[in-house]
Amino acid sequence: MSPTEVASFLHEQRVVVCATTGLHGWPHLMPLWYLVREDEIWAWTYAKSQKVRNLERDDRATLQVETGERYEELRGVMIEARAHIHRDRELVAEFGAELFGRYGSEVAGPEFMEVIRAQAAKRVALQFAPARVASWDHRKLGGAY
Repeated sequence: MSPTEVASFLHEQRVVVCATTGLHGWPHLMPLWYLVREDEIWAWTYAKSQKVRNLERDDRATLQVETGERYEELRGVMIEARAHIHRDRELVAEFGAELFGRYGSEVAGPEFMEVIRAQAAKRVALQFAPARVASWDHRKLGGAY
């Protein structure tokens, strides 16, 4: 995919699988809701989650977003990235409100922000800065595999 196609694809999809390296060297894979901000993937998760502990030890992550059922429909993007863990409660709350907005929740009013702030107290925002991007689009193969 071209850079424009990659950007469009990432904005269309809704789940990224995040791979980190576990304590014993095994890959740890988890799905996350995400936003694209200035060509970076951002997500949030619980501060005490295994993926956060893994990223505290080693900030490298591989992200994958994919779609398609049949071989000739497969499309995806894999991103090798460095993760930055944001713990500032207000930044995490603002990000959480933006994330909920993308996934269909009504983002309005002080009551909603209080719920988000309560969640932010237990969460972190993850910023993934890409080091390398690979993509594929089997629809472009025209039946020649």
